[in-house]
Amino acid sequence: MAKKTIVITGGAGFIGSHVVRLFVTKYPDYKIVNLDALTYAGNLENLKDIQDQPNYIFEKANIVDAEAVKAVFQKHNPDGVIHLAAESHVDRSITSPLDFVYTNVIGTVNLLNATKELWKDNYEGKRFHHVSTDEVYGALGDTGFFTEETSYDPHSPYSASKASSDHFVYAYADTYGLPVVLTNCSNNYGPNHFPEKLIPLMIHNIINNKPLPVYGDGKYTRDWLYVIDHARAIDLVFHEGKGSEKYNVGGFNEWKNIDLVKLLCQQMDEKLGREAGTSEQLITFVKDRPGHDLRYAIDATKINKELGWSPSVTFEEGLSKTIDWFLSNKEWLENVTSGDYQNYYNKQYAE
Repeated sequence: MAKKTIVITGGAGFIGSHVVRLFVTKYPDYKIVNLDALTYAGNLENLKDIQDQPNYIFEKANIVDAEAVKAVFQKHNPDGVIHLAAESHVDRSITSPLDFVYTNVIGTVNLLNATKELWKDNYEGKRFHHVSTDEVYGALGDTGFFTEETSYDPHSPYSASKASSDHFVYAYADTYGLPVVLTNCSNNYGPNHFPEKLIPLMIHNIINNKPLPVYGDGKYTRDWLYVIDHARAIDLVFHEGKGSEKYNVGGFNEWKNIDLVKLLCQQMDEKLGREAGTSEQLITFVKDRPGHDLRYAIDATKINKELGWSPSVTFEEGLSKTIDWFLSNKEWLENVTSGDYQNYYNKQYAE
């Protein structure tokens, strides 16, 4: 396989760290450049196990800073970009929408401009892979699935910003011929997940006997995807996906929030040696958030048929693996919840 240089944006984040690890270990002849701003959800401790690999490089930069992005691209001359950097928490987008516009829209355009300028229409062997979300499609009723042909109908500032970034990626493909692929994924879960999200938040709160906040009546339905399976899908699409095509990546795995939380409580009680039903008593229904979409569900038939991808674990198995990881990495969880993890960069890169 020809030697390549790949820039992975957001590579210190939850999904990004798993993609970086996969590429660093699977492709030792590739140079993998992790470009991350290390905002609150970017954590270099996620990559301690591969940080000394000879084909791994970390570059601290914010994609909102066009000159910083351009400097990284000129320094490393990448053949490929896998774009994962994003503000991703819906609740935060409701209180601070402009942060999402800057990172998800302007940041994406900065990357597209840097890529276009670097490659200068010499696109052979090049690829820009944009990673997006199923939330751009809006909401579903009790039946049906999002396909690659589903019209966009974003309902939150977060999903609107991601929808805009998707459109810019395709606009650059149509206008400038930039070689792109897109993936739109369902909710991810797994190791290293920042505990503002549902599953790691519940794990953290159960460990500490804190209330388990569930929005509304808990009947909001999501499709859940194990993060390592998502990294495998990104690998496949980046290398084998058809140019300018979109691939939906889902877990074939729908759960109502309340049913998911109850399953999590059952597994946690077993693993912590607590009496059955103990953790369920912590469930607390809270006021719903604005614009809350009822149901998301992805049809991942295309990536399955064209590229042979399918989830490797059932949800029960993946959830069990996730809980085991958090219980075995309590120091990581404590560092994240206290904010101490943000000191890791200064310790590791003091010079």
